[in-house]
Amino acid sequence: MNASEILRLRLHNSGLTDSPFKSAADAVSHLGAVQAQDFAAAKWALGLRIKNSTDEDIEKAFNEGKILRTHVMRPTWHFVMPEDIRWMLELTAPRVKALLAHYNRKLELDDAFFARSNVAITRALQDHTYLTRQELKTILANIGIETDVQRLAHIIMWAELDGLICSGPRRGKQFTYALLEERVEKAKKLNRERALAKLALNYFTSHGPAQLKDFSWWSGLTVKDARCALDLIKSKLEQATLDGKTYWFPTHTEVTTPKSPSAFLLSIYDEYTIAYKDREDISETRDIERMISMGNALTAVIILNGRVAGTWNRALKKSTVEIRLNPFRKLNEDEQEALESEVARYGKFMELPAVLI
Repeated sequence: MNASEILRLRLHNSGLTDSPFKSAADAVSHLGAVQAQDFAAAKWALGLRIKNSTDEDIEKAFNEGKILRTHVMRPTWHFVMPEDIRWMLELTAPRVKALLAHYNRKLELDDAFFARSNVAITRALQDHTYLTRQELKTILANIGIETDVQRLAHIIMWAELDGLICSGPRRGKQFTYALLEERVEKAKKLNRERALAKLALNYFTSHGPAQLKDFSWWSGLTVKDARCALDLIKSKLEQATLDGKTYWFPTHTEVTTPKSPSAFLLSIYDEYTIAYKDREDISETRDIERMISMGNALTAVIILNGRVAGTWNRALKKSTVEIRLNPFRKLNEDEQEALESEVARYGKFMELPAVLI
């Protein structure tokens, strides 16, 4: 296995190469979890993997609860499947809580406080009541719990991590919260060993070739727990070593090199770019880490033949979507054509003419 094959397999296994899925639920189920703090970008990440899908299709699946959005694995939002949300929270929430402990102390939030806020939030959401963050802020204020932006975020996140609430349908452009027990049907519980195995197999099947440290980072598990999870399922995977690094991946048929350049317009938070601790395979480390550290200031990357080759940004207008490409180097004719095809694809997803500026 060489570096180019790693990238071809990742593009294929993550569903980018052929857009093999029929629905948002199919795509999320395959990937296990999809980072989704940037909601618009996360919808596009799913849309890239579903043939002929639109932004409206993904929005509809979200509003109907076919996919959910919650804090799980790491202290950020992810799309997850309803049938997976409970066991994933049970497995990964303790680590997320441990990471938040220092900030909670600074915000004067403790277990007794969360017990009180959880009761208030749960009561407010009963009987399929869907409330926005600001409405929950008012509910809390009515019982003497004052919040600012940061405190409110931690209070609501804690209720998510406790498995009490999850995403409800959007109200216009506003997000709402729902009681998890009302939003999600009961599912069979997984013991810890089965949960570890399921999460690991999901990750390496959809993100491989990947290293143990990549899985540990993505899942939020300790390296010890990640290694235990990998040990449970390694008989179902293949492995290869390149430059002293061991990669694990599913048994695969040969993925051929495309005749024309493979090009994608991705979010910086797409699973292809974000789901690895070691990102040297797709970019010079300093470039990709700088982009991620910039957060919302830089949210989109050009991928050519599996590697980061520039950035792009969009501007939604009344009747068009304007897209600007910022490649790191001069593109050849085939690369330019491939990217222009992706610009048109984005416009089709948004159901607006895409204009390259």
